[in-house]
Amino acid sequence: MLLALVTGASATDETLLVGRFSADDLSGWQPKSFQGETRYTFDGKSGRRALFADSRGTASGLYREIRVDLRHTPFLNWSWRVDRVLEGVDEHGKAGDDYPARVYVVVSGGVAFWKTRSLVYVWSSGQPVGATWNNAYTSNARVMALRSGMRDAGRWVSEKRDIRADFKQLFGEEIDAIDAVALMTDTDNSGQSATAWYGDIVFTAR
Repeated sequence: MLLALVTGASATDETLLVGRFSADDLSGWQPKSFQGETRYTFDGKSGRRALFADSRGTASGLYREIRVDLRHTPFLNWSWRVDRVLEGVDEHGKAGDDYPARVYVVVSGGVAFWKTRSLVYVWSSGQPVGATWNNAYTSNARVMALRSGMRDAGRWVSEKRDIRADFKQLFGEEIDAIDAVALMTDTDNSGQSATAWYGDIVFTAR
């Protein structure tokens, strides 16, 4: 997944646009299926043009391999929306490892693929905002809840994260670059359904 780098992202000295979903553009993005196929389409039903995800007991995502120099553009910006969360899931365990929306940044281990690490921002169904934990399947993926439950459901919310700071907090390491960005709406473990919208994804200098 992370051996090749995709070129062609829109960039200036202070911005790097990697997800241009408001323009119905999936250039450079590739599908990755784990269990069935979450349906990803473009629509404007949320009040703005965006990438719509519809998961019905499925788990597949979209990813883009792209080298991002965090010394120049360390901040990841995006917006997202969910209309409801999942019921009765324990996100710390494999049976509850489902999320209405999540966004990943990935640091490749190169040929040492087992060293690949992922920082995963989620819209949690039950964990409090700010909570962090290891992914249920691997400690190489660390999860952070940015939104929780129904408090912000039904409307667009924007996020801005300092990737270097968050990676240092969760992995205890300093990094200067990431190698991929991904997103996923999944409900395969719980067998429930979830929908979400994802807005444009851009890295900025500040």
